[in-house]
Amino acid sequence: MLTKVKMPLPDMMAAALAMDESILDADQVENLIKFCPTKDEMDLLKGYTGDKELLGKCEQFFLELMKVPRVESKLRVFLFKIQFKSQVTDFKKSLNTVNSACEEVRSSLKLKEILKKILFLGNTLNEGTARGSAIGFKLDSLLKLTDTRATNNKMTLMHYLCQVLASKSPALLDFHEGLVSMEAASKIQLKSLAEEMQAIIKGLEKVKKELESSANDGPVSEIFCKTLKEFIGASEAEVGSLRELYSVAGRNADALALYFNEDPAKCPFEQVTATLLNFVRLFRKAHDENLKQAELEKKKAQKEAEAENAEGSSLRKKG
Repeated sequence: MLTKVKMPLPDMMAAALAMDESILDADQVENLIKFCPTKDEMDLLKGYTGDKELLGKCEQFFLELMKVPRVESKLRVFLFKIQFKSQVTDFKKSLNTVNSACEEVRSSLKLKEILKKILFLGNTLNEGTARGSAIGFKLDSLLKLTDTRATNNKMTLMHYLCQVLASKSPALLDFHEGLVSMEAASKIQLKSLAEEMQAIIKGLEKVKKELESSANDGPVSEIFCKTLKEFIGASEAEVGSLRELYSVAGRNADALALYFNEDPAKCPFEQVTATLLNFVRLFRKAHDENLKQAELEKKKAQKEAEAENAEGSSLRKKG
């Protein structure tokens, strides 16, 4: 690692303590953390009283790091600062995706109408049975529409649904166009969001603790403390708004399951979005297959008509 360092070691440590991102990037700081001396290595070097220039570059590097109290902790704080902005931006994007997906589903009148028609179809099929007067159905039943097949084993209930909609309510066929956030939302795990939120909160707590400890370091940490105070002032407000956005996303995720009369604990956000996304894909596939089948039948009818016309013409000539 040291062979790649093109600046003098004292300058590198000065940049680290000043938390100067224009000189050191995240990869370089991670390497510095990785190669911090162990306690045993520091104990060995503490006892060295000879000429430091006679030491190898690695030992000189260790001695430079040892001039700074809690150097590894400071470097980790610097790394947190470098990554903070992009970490917050990515996290906000995920939370906004969750909120958008929930809003799109709950406000989709077209989806609501399709669900009504599915319920009507189910009740029609089950007429005369105990299941023939249902007032609703489980969300995962949407994926079972492809399991119910006609006697010819070619058309499923999903195909029939698309056929009915195409005939009587064609405006509903593009309902998926209003669910633009669904695919991105289906890739988000609420557990991962919780872990990310905790990582940001705990990271900022560690930054504050290091600032308290560094206040007693003396001149070596003056610039470090000054820069860190400015960073904490700006980031605290950012984390506060982030926590609020995270809470809103959590409430919306639960409300989405409740919208379908599902228990958020048994049918969490991930399951709801995955089910809806799969339903959209199966629906569009069935509709496309219906269109292809209709086109084939049209061509077949044209050929039959042409053959009949040709046969009729031949008979007239003979006559």
